[in-house]
Amino acid sequence: MSGYYILIGLFMLISMGVSSQLKRKFAKYSKTFLANGMSGKEIAEKMLRDHGITDVRVISTPGQLTDHYNPADKTVNLSEVVYHERNAAAAAVSAHECGHAVQHAIGYSWLEMRSRMVPAVNIASRLNQWILMLGLVVATTSGNPYLLWIGIALFAITTLFAFITLPVEYDASNRALAWLKNKNIVLPNEYDGAKDSLKWAARTYVVAAIGSLAQLIYFIMLATGNRNNN
Repeated sequence: MSGYYILIGLFMLISMGVSSQLKRKFAKYSKTFLANGMSGKEIAEKMLRDHGITDVRVISTPGQLTDHYNPADKTVNLSEVVYHERNAAAAAVSAHECGHAVQHAIGYSWLEMRSRMVPAVNIASRLNQWILMLGLVVATTSGNPYLLWIGIALFAITTLFAFITLPVEYDASNRALAWLKNKNIVLPNEYDGAKDSLKWAARTYVVAAIGSLAQLIYFIMLATGNRNNN
């Protein structure tokens, strides 16, 4: 188990480093004010209109970096600073979340696949930690790995979900940046700030996915090692 804790610690450090860099980037580009004077809310509403989307509302949500698109009630939820502010960081985030609304409107396959997985992922996320822990105990004491394999199967669902999330997030960012550029919403320096912001946001998902895969491989190695020892 010591190897597991070292693995977890390593990816926690990497994740903290990427998250810290992301916050620094957003703080930096929050000082790059838009020449057009548009707020995050106004940018989001314009991007939706330009894509012919009329049934999605743009609303404000409490917190920092809490921005998300909710396909269930068709709302683009922008954190208060993004909703009100008029800078490159706010432009990047609001356009990115609208990118998800565009995906939903056109039936983007990766988003649909991700949405279908949500119920299973919710169940797996609640159960896999406890079943893995219990499975490890049972496998160690009795040599029976079957419960551990159930835990691994549940963990594999969350890992798959993390990797399916990657094309969804990157595609939303690409749609956002293309719209910001093609519609001349931002100036070149503002565009560079928006692009850099979204690049670091995407990296948080990459780290999470790789970390989940590394844990999955570790558990599989434990299970197969236990089997080979019996």
